[in-house]
Amino acid sequence: MGDPRRLRKKYETPSHPWEEERIKRENELMRKYGLKNKREIWKAETILRKYRTEARKLLARVGSEDPAYKREVDQLLNHLIRMNLIKPGAGLDDCLALTIEDILKRRLQTIVYLKGLASTPKQARQLIVHGHIAIGGRKVTVPGYMVRADEEKDIDYAVDSPLYDPSHPARPKVDRIPRQSLEVKEA
Repeated sequence: MGDPRRLRKKYETPSHPWEEERIKRENELMRKYGLKNKREIWKAETILRKYRTEARKLLARVGSEDPAYKREVDQLLNHLIRMNLIKPGAGLDDCLALTIEDILKRRLQTIVYLKGLASTPKQARQLIVHGHIAIGGRKVTVPGYMVRADEEKDIDYAVDSPLYDPSHPARPKVDRIPRQSLEVKEA
């Protein structure tokens, strides 16, 4: 009955529930990126942890002449390049230099805001959830969708969305001016 695969959490919770420094850092990230809850931060941290663990394992075998080693290094680096997390020509050391912010910047919600399709990160989330954003003509309703480098140019309003009309009043005032970074507004 039901789906045969094993359902697992996609994140690991912090080992200690009350660490003031971690909580402050998470609250700032939530404000900056318009996240719904800390679980989204923990998912990004888990993704980052997996990349870094894999890079450390490969660095430990650095002198190996094994063809599987070279293939695994190429696979990891190509994956990170496709996700636009590292630049072409980067090495395993660059994988270890990745931060949680690098992962959060690849979320659809962040990219929609940075492209100027939404006025705020929270509005970007709402537009995505309500089906107003499409990638390459296909609606994507998951704000945490990790956008690949080749998909980034195809992000736009969905064709059947009322926001597709350039004169729609809900579109951002400064229409499609790409932002360079996210600003943190103090409450």
